[in-house]
Amino acid sequence: MEPTISPAMLQEEEEILAHNRENRIIVDTSHLLTEDDEPVDNVYSAHQQRLLAEPLYSSLDFWNPDKRSFAANANVGVFIANRNPAIVPDAFVSMDVDMVTIDEDEKPIEPDFTKIRSYFVWEYGKVPDVVVEVVSNRIGGEFSRKMREYAKMHVPYYVVFDPFEMYKGEKLQIFKLEQFTYVPHKDFWFEEIGLGLRLWDGLYEAFTTTWLRWCDIRGNVVPTGAEAFQSEKEKAHHAEKIALQQHERAEHERERAERLAEKLRELGVNPDTL
Repeated sequence: MEPTISPAMLQEEEEILAHNRENRIIVDTSHLLTEDDEPVDNVYSAHQQRLLAEPLYSSLDFWNPDKRSFAANANVGVFIANRNPAIVPDAFVSMDVDMVTIDEDEKPIEPDFTKIRSYFVWEYGKVPDVVVEVVSNRIGGEFSRKMREYAKMHVPYYVVFDPFEMYKGEKLQIFKLEQFTYVPHKDFWFEEIGLGLRLWDGLYEAFTTTWLRWCDIRGNVVPTGAEAFQSEKEKAHHAEKIALQQHERAEHERERAERLAEKLRELGVNPDTL
């Protein structure tokens, strides 16, 4: 038997919801520096940051079959506490979070980007799953200060991409948090988010060089919006070509049948009776 909800129970629930709304704690973030108007390190970093964020939103069918909510950003501050300054990764991904809130009538509200200016951990309820730092000089602290700060935040995966080999080591190094310390993670795959990271040589936004890109478990890169559009365009062109070839083949067979029928008539045979 299904439980019966009485009018009194509904009224009590409405009163509780109203009380919670009226007494909800609002964290004042007006004193926090969420942006400093300083440019990114260099042109390469700007392109690389876009390449680590845009494809995830452009290719949901490619990498996110379960349609999990997520946030992927580049050069956006992450605040772990209201009193602490932000740390700003070049890129990050956080799964199972959603910027869309619900109003009192349980209807989705469009995010207010005048208020949602940074990644406040207390609002999202969790730290990012993966943070990426792109090395542009030797003073960024990617293997010292930043590594310690991300470990203190308990970010599960920390990735350092050193495209110009400033540190004379491997271009791509992935670390996993184990007992408050980052240790080398030999795998490129992040099982928790269904994505991997790999180096890729190719053309992106008019530049041909080595890029860091998200990929699937087979190493296929997550396509950008432009790449996905071009791929669909090529598929449509291929399908059109196949259809044209089939039409030409059918036309050829029809003409061949007509010639054969004509020959039979010349021999005094009615092809319609065969």
